[in-house]
Amino acid sequence: MDKRLNSPAEAVAQIPDGAVVMIGGFGNSGVPFGLIDALIEHGAKNLTIISNNAGAGDFGLGRLLKEGQVAKFVCSYPRSKGSVWFEKAYAAGQIELEIVPQGTLAERIRAAGAGLGGFLTPTGYGTRLADGKTTRVIDGKGYVFEKPLSADFALVRGENGDRYGNLNYHGTARNFNPVMASAARHTIAEVRHLSETPLDPETVVSPGIFVKSIVEYGARP
Repeated sequence: MDKRLNSPAEAVAQIPDGAVVMIGGFGNSGVPFGLIDALIEHGAKNLTIISNNAGAGDFGLGRLLKEGQVAKFVCSYPRSKGSVWFEKAYAAGQIELEIVPQGTLAERIRAAGAGLGGFLTPTGYGTRLADGKTTRVIDGKGYVFEKPLSADFALVRGENGDRYGNLNYHGTARNFNPVMASAARHTIAEVRHLSETPLDPETVVSPGIFVKSIVEYGARP
């Protein structure tokens, strides 16, 4: 039951080339920078990354792109301020992109974690985002059927964790992290504080049943 590991490098060592990896965060809030840096040093390539955005600058997701380790991005905001490496890779035809509206992205991930077969949403109906998807009209309103979205691995950032993998989050770091933790076959959590004693159950947001490994990493960029 002790899921603690000694370092981010040890935590990501089993991520292979071609893996589908969810990475939590919104902007720079709640991003597991330690695990991303370890993944870059690990050198896994041809990754499919599922995230809210495609990173910025020369750190985090931006650096992962700079190093040429990403084959495809599934995200809502590929062109945020400073997303130079995504723009270069996409313009050169080196990366595939799937745009998913933010609310739809979150719900697709949540549906996977909840074991649902998909859902109907009005978002995207009548637009190119609905091309090739099942649509229905219910009570005169159009809907698009969206499938659940899962991953091989999820890298998430928590504030506090314990040896059992229970997590909570600080402020707006509670964004995509909880749903991603539930939607991957192997969730790796980095936390600012790793407790020797179990977290108070009333404070737990992501139960340890969803987390395979956990590592303490206090630094932030």
